[in-house]
Amino acid sequence: MTGRFAERMRDKKVRADTRIVAGLAAIYCAAKHKDRERLPLESDASRLGVYGRRVPKLCEECAAHIRYAEKRRAYCPRDPKPFCAHCDTHCYKRDESEWQRQMMTYAGPRSMWHGYAIPGIKHALEARKWKREMARRADREARSAGNTNDAAR
Repeated sequence: MTGRFAERMRDKKVRADTRIVAGLAAIYCAAKHKDRERLPLESDASRLGVYGRRVPKLCEECAAHIRYAEKRRAYCPRDPKPFCAHCDTHCYKRDESEWQRQMMTYAGPRSMWHGYAIPGIKHALEARKWKREMARRADREARSAGNTNDAAR
C-alpha cells in the first residue's frame, strides 16, 4: 500500500464510493457464487478500516475485482469524479469494466433491500445530473465545430 492510496482513502467521498462498490459486489457474489467459499475481504482499504465492521464477504474472484476497483477509485484523476460511463478517461481494463457492469446491473436494483436505498436514490439523481452535463458538452462541441467549419469556408 502506498502513502498516496492511504491519503486518498481518507477522503469521505472516496471511502463512501469504495464501500458502496464492495457492498454491491457482496450482493452479487452471494447470489452468483453461492457454491464458493466467501471470506471477509482482505485488501488495502479493509486494512485502513474503510469498511468498518461491515467488511464484505466475497469469493476470491470477486475480492480480486474489488481490490482492483479500490485502486482505480483511489487514483481517479477526475475531481469531482464523474460516472465511469460518462468519463473521457477510461482507467479500467476492458475485462474489469465488463465485470463491474455485470455486477452493478445485477446488484443495483437489489441493493435497496440490503441497506443501500439512500445511496441508490443519490446515484439516480447524480446520473441525471451527469446525463444533462454530457448533453450540454456535446451541444457546445457541436456548436463550436459548426463555428469552426463556418470560419474555414
